[in-house]
This record gives sequence, C-alpha cells and structure tokens, in this order.
Amino acid sequence: MNRSPLAPAAFPELPAISGVELRVARAGYKTWERADLTLAILDEGTAVASVTTKSRCPSPEVEWCRRALVLGRARALVVNAGNANAFTGNRGRAAVEAIAARVAGALACQPSDVFVASTGVIGVPLPIDKAEAGLDAAIAAPIAGWEDAANAIATTDTFAKGASATAVVDGRTVMISGIVKGSGMIAPDMATMLGFVFTDAAVEPGFLQKALEDANDTTFSCITVDGDTSTSDTVLVFATGAAGNRPLGHAEDTGADAFRAALADVCRQLAHLVVRDGEGASKFIRIDVDGAESNRSAHRIAMSIANSPLVKTAIAGEDANWGRVVMAVGKAGEPAERDKLSIAFGGIEVARDGLVVEGYDEAPVAAHLMGDEIEIAVDLKLGDGRATVWTCDLTHGYIAINADYRS
Repeated sequence: MNRSPLAPAAFPELPAISGVELRVARAGYKTWERADLTLAILDEGTAVASVTTKSRCPSPEVEWCRRALVLGRARALVVNAGNANAFTGNRGRAAVEAIAARVAGALACQPSDVFVASTGVIGVPLPIDKAEAGLDAAIAAPIAGWEDAANAIATTDTFAKGASATAVVDGRTVMISGIVKGSGMIAPDMATMLGFVFTDAAVEPGFLQKALEDANDTTFSCITVDGDTSTSDTVLVFATGAAGNRPLGHAEDTGADAFRAALADVCRQLAHLVVRDGEGASKFIRIDVDGAESNRSAHRIAMSIANSPLVKTAIAGEDANWGRVVMAVGKAGEPAERDKLSIAFGGIEVARDGLVVEGYDEAPVAAHLMGDEIEIAVDLKLGDGRATVWTCDLTHGYIAINADYRS
C-alpha cells in the first residue's frame, strides 16, 4: 500500500518509558509477513485509564477492558492486528480470556491485570491457538522499539504513528510516549481506533482517568475520516510511576496542569496522524466553528461538515463550493440563522450574512484548496460556542481500499 502523501517524513524519536517493555511477534492472523501481536509488560503498580467505543456492538476486548479498568491497575497489554474478534459470541470471549490467562501465568499476575485490544476484520473469531503461540513468541522475544510496536498494531495504516511530550511534575521531568493505529472506520464517539499512551509519571488512577477523558474530548473525539465508529475503539493510558514524583491525585497538585497539557498534546498529535493516514486521503482539513449557542452545538455542526461526503469530495476536487458547507451547517440540526452565517476558506471570507461576499474572487480560495492543508471556518454569530475538528478528503482511494478490505 502506498504511503499517505500526508505522512510525516519519518517516525519520531520517542523516549523510552521506564517500567514499560515492548515486544512484538507474528501470530499469523492474516497472510502478511510481519509482526501482528504486540505485548507491553508493565511494572507492578502501574495505573491505567481508558476510553472506549460507544458502539452498541462492542468487541469482547472492549468489554474486558471496561471490567478490568475498575481496579485501576495493569501489568500488561496485548494487541492483536488483523482480526477484530468482534461479533464473535462466546468464542470471542473465550479467546480474550485465554489471552489474559496466558499472560497472567507468565507474569504471575491476575488475568484482570492484563488489558487486551484487537483490530481488523469483524465477525471472525480470534484463533486461540495462534494467539497463544504468538504470545509465547512475544514473551521470548527481545525488547522492541516504539516503531516496531506501532507497525505491529497496524491494519490498513500506511505509516507507523507515534508521538511524545514531557512535563515537569513535582520537580521531575516525566516522559509521555504513545502509539496509535487507525486509517478507516474513524469517527470516534469516545476515543478512537486503538491508541496506547505510556508515561513514567506517578498518577492515581482516578486522576489519570479524568485527565484522559478531558484530553479525549478535544482530540480523539474531534477527528473523523468516514463517519463510522468502530466496534473496537479503545484508548489506554498507563502510568508506571517510575519517575518518582509524588503521585498526582488532584487538579491542585504541583505539576498537574503540566501533565494534563502534555497528555493532551500527545493525544492531539496522535489524532492528527490518524487523519493524515485516512484511507485514500490527499488533504488534511481543519474545521473551526465559532459563534454557536454552545460548545456542544459547535462540535455537532463541525462534525456535520467534516462527515459530509459532498464537502469532502469537493475538497478532493479542489472545488471552492462553499454552498456544500452551508448545506452541512443546515442539516446538523443545531441552531443556525442563514442571514447571520459567514464562511471562510484559508482565512478568506467567501460568504457573509447569508450572502456571497461582494466582489468575491475565487482565485485565492482555489489556490488554497490546491494545497494539502485546508482550513474551513464558520461563524454562526449566535453565541460563544466554539469547536475545532479535523478530517480528510474523500477520494477514489477510499473506495478501492475498502472494496478489497477482506481479500
């Protein structure tokens, strides 16, 4: 598969996280000749937080993680690529239980300390024999790097995705590194695809959960590729505590704001990388909505624009068809007044107060749309609500990839 034209030049240098060991192996879930199973071994006492899909048809892995999350601690993470193990009934649940038991036996921990995520084709039970053989190979494998792990969790991704940030907490510099996979079936209503973030900061589970939920609201939950929410969407954050800071437990703690900002930064970087690898994407699109009656209303309008096939195909064709943006605003079901609405492309206002701007010259707008970084701004002039979401265009490549997905 060709590398996305929006991909960064190279995988970034991510700092190692003390208390985290990454290992990869080939379980053989599909015919590809690469690692497709990732194992992260975590120090005892590692705190965990998670956001998962709001799909009413979640995978057994999602259900397992939700139950395990109540305890707030983790010793391991297992990620399977190529098979989502979703809509697989008791066989799917049995596979997750077998995986957790296998890892728990190797690490002398409880199965509930093992978090599991899978991604790939829906409706095919995860083969337990391949999973167990892959786990045995991973446990015996040498320690892997971030890029190896990022590649091993991928499916239709065209490049490995990783990001990092640092923060000063209690006088100590703490590290945050994360990887993510995602390219299609992206319209998170919680988090997105599969994303895994690790930090050496000492953080209480409750505070870590709140920090992740807040970060998610303005990052993973603000991206879309195709409007489809997966059965398996999961983001997990693990905090090993190896940095030695006094554990963060409250918003008023020293360094709490810095940690939250750094975590949000990593989540935002990862979210943008997913959009940049949108199936068939050729343009990265930022949509800003201001002047809505509430932030929630602004978000719904922004997502209506971002998910519109007509808007996305117009951008793909470099067509400054702002009428399609008007359409998407109007269909969102949120308060909007036609005669107050204004629209801009690339900072150039094209419509104001419900009319095309007098003397409108489409040439500079067309020039903006020829680039690969597109900006659309809408001002409703109704209130103080605002939101930003990110998406990509819709091209023939998306159809080609998904028409052949199972073959």
